Order: sequence, then structure tokens, then C-alpha cells
Amino acid sequence: MSAPGIFPAQQQHPAPPGYGPGDGAAPVQAFWSPPAPRRDKGLAATVVLIALSAVALAWVGMYLVDGLGPPAFIICGLLALVPLGICVLGIWWVDRWEPEPRSSLVFSFLWGAGVSVAIALLVGPYFTYALLELVPYGSADLLGAVVQAPVVEEIAKGLGILLLLLVRRRIFDGPVDGIVFAAAVAAGFAFTENILYFGSALRTAGPETVYELGFIFILRGLLSPFAHVLFTACTGLALGLAARRAGNAWILPAFVLGLIPAMLGHMLWNGGPALFFGDFFLFYFLLQVPFFGAAVTGVWLLRRAEQRLTLRRLSEYATAGWFTPAEVRMLATGAGRRQAMGWARATGAAPHMKEFIRRATRLALTRQQIASGRDVSANMEYERTLLGEVTGIRTTMLAGQALQPR
Repeated sequence: MSAPGIFPAQQQHPAPPGYGPGDGAAPVQAFWSPPAPRRDKGLAATVVLIALSAVALAWVGMYLVDGLGPPAFIICGLLALVPLGICVLGIWWVDRWEPEPRSSLVFSFLWGAGVSVAIALLVGPYFTYALLELVPYGSADLLGAVVQAPVVEEIAKGLGILLLLLVRRRIFDGPVDGIVFAAAVAAGFAFTENILYFGSALRTAGPETVYELGFIFILRGLLSPFAHVLFTACTGLALGLAARRAGNAWILPAFVLGLIPAMLGHMLWNGGPALFFGDFFLFYFLLQVPFFGAAVTGVWLLRRAEQRLTLRRLSEYATAGWFTPAEVRMLATGAGRRQAMGWARATGAAPHMKEFIRRATRLALTRQQIASGRDVSANMEYERTLLGEVTGIRTTMLAGQALQPR
């Protein structure tokens, strides 16, 4: 079944046979001039949130400098860049099919590194005091690690994803996007938290300081750089699934439901070695490694589903004459994209081809939002803008190809 309101205000035309990026076919002409793009209020709000999150990160930074001292802060910050770099590579792998706007990723990281940590520092102690009132004979350290930290930290991180969904609903397309934003938030939080943990090792007096720092670096920086990412990804996944539905009724329930496995996983990570296994490395290899493997497999399957969705929606545009079948194969398959980028680099059209792929993918996801009934009128207007942009980029690439020596 085709999506509602299929391709408004356009004249259909047959697709030219055999079009491909290197075959010299005549460009497909635009049939109308798209309206001027509306001001992206979500982007403006994101910029404001970035500024506020940066202020929170500056406060956290001053707190760390005051507690650790400038030399230790610099050393720990440099060490914390290693697990952060590993997380960034993981986020890039998940996000490369349809990259998210940099502004949203920057906000996510700053929220995690600044706002989430500030909330944990300010609220965490009071939460632990409340727990001790309920469990007067409990250990403050145990309750703080197993209950307070998972609850407060996962709520603090999850609020950033929830806020981004509410502010930039248009670019929040589904579970993959939710996982990407959650991973960016969690990577930011882990970066700051690692500085704190590394700094606590440096405060150890005596010759064991280097050993203690090295052990914590291996434990947190190399063996478990994705720990926070795995917890918070549960919240991002739930919000991404809710984002696919029309309206906002599912958002808050999804947020709460996503927090439950995030908190439980965090509790098990913090308390499992001591309470159940008695040995961290036994716990790590019997539980954490298989769980990480299952998470990677799940993300890979979600990415494959996103590729199939792109193929299906772009095929609808091809039926209406906006793309040729060869273009759809080029845009909606990994092999097609690699071949197209190889051709574009050889002909000097790489920036245009990259933008052509990005805009076409955004077009497919916008069509999916229309089909799902999400903000139909606004998305149909955005669809017309994207169609004009895609047509213009194609024309530019083919015009440049015509100038290439034969």
C-alpha cells in the first residue's frame, strides 16, 4: 500500500533507462521550484540547549579541577580520551547509514558530560541519604553504588534523550537514532566519570599509585568503555520506537519502560561482581561479553532494517518518476553507495554525491514519517523541499560529468 498523500504538486515522468552515476544520461529536470525552507525551530532550540549544557560542563570542569588539581585533571582528561575515542568509533559505525545532525550529537555529548554529571553530583548524595532512612542498617557505599547511581544517573542521562526527542522530533526517526543519541549522551557521561575515577587513583599515596591508576584505566578504559552506552541505549531504543508513532502519547511511557532495563543493567554491573559472582573477571566474561555481543548483533539487525526501509520508500519515489531504479540501488545499498562514492571521487564530485546520498536517505525517512501519520502537513512540506534539493544536486553532478573529458 502506498503512503498517503503521495508526492503532492508534482508531474510524474518516466524514468530514463539505464541511468547511473557514470553513464552520461541526461539530467532529470525539476518540475517546480521548492518553497523556501522553513526556519528550523528545533535547531534554534538545540543551539540554546548546547549553550546551557556547555555552562553545566564548565561548572563540572571547575569542580574537577578544584578537587583533583590542574596537573591531575589534565592527566586524567588525556587518559579519558582513550575510551571516549573507542565510543566515538562505535557511534560512527552505528550512525553511518543516515548520519544525525552534528548539532544534536554535540548537544547529546555535552548533556552527558555536563548536565547529567551535575545532576548526579547534586542529587546523588540526597538520594543516598533517603535510602539510608529506608534501610538504616545498610551500607552507604553499597546503596550508593547498586541503587543510587543506577537510578539517578540513568534518569539524568535519559532526560537528555527525551528532551532531544521533544525538541527535534523531525530528525528522530526510529530506534537506531535513539541508540545513537543515547550512546553520545552515555559517552559524554563516561568521559567525565572516568576523569573522576582516574583522579581517585592518583590521590592514592605511595608507590601503588601507578599500579592503581593502570588497573582502573584497563578496567574502565579498555575492558568496559561501552558499559554506560549499553545501559542508556535501552532508554534510547524505547524512545526511538515511540518516535515512530504518531503523536506524543507513547513518549512518556516509553521513557519509563526504557529506564527499567537501563537501571537494572546498571545495578547488575555495579553490584554483580560482589553480590553474585565474587570475581569481576568471571562476571565480565560470563555475562558482560555475551551481552555486548548480543547488543552489537541487535544494532546490526536494526541497521539492516533501516536499509530495507530506505529501499522500500525510495522505490515508491522511483515509481512516481523522481528516481530511476539504478539510482535507488545506488542509494539504498551499501555496495551501491561505495561504488557511487568511488566514481564521485574519481570525477571530483564527492561532496555532491555525499550530499545526494544524505538528502535522499532523509527523504526516504521523511516519507516513512508521513506514512506513519507523524506531523503530515509539515513533513509533506519538508518532502517537497528535499525533492527540490535532490533534483538540484543530481543536475549539478550530471552537468559536471558532461564537462569531464571523454
